Amino acid sequence: MAQTTFSIRMDSDLKKDFDKLCEDFGMSMSTAINVFARAVVRERRIPFDVASADAPAYAADRRVFYNANPVASRMLRTMQQLSADAEKAGSAGMTLDEINAEIAAARRGK
Repeated sequence: MAQTTFSIRMDSDLKKDFDKLCEDFGMSMSTAINVFARAVVRERRIPFDVASADAPAYAADRRVFYNANPVASRMLRTMQQLSADAEKAGSAGMTLDEINAEIAAARRGK
């Protein structure tokens, strides 16, 4: 695959902190940016929440909704449990294609 150069401007303190953290992870900043770009392309979304400064108020509003609505509350608890179970099983980071391949293999008895 052909390589290209990607240049960005960044606050020097942020760059220093980012470089140190990447080193702690055992990777270069270039590798970290590539990991981010691949996740964005694969998931077709930014792989973390991007929120405005009033996000905590919005989160509180959501909690009120879930607490007041028994069906939504039960659904949220179920999703949180499924997420925790996926983390324990080591499958939380699986892509939809990987999940479907696992299902197909199970159906074939492999």
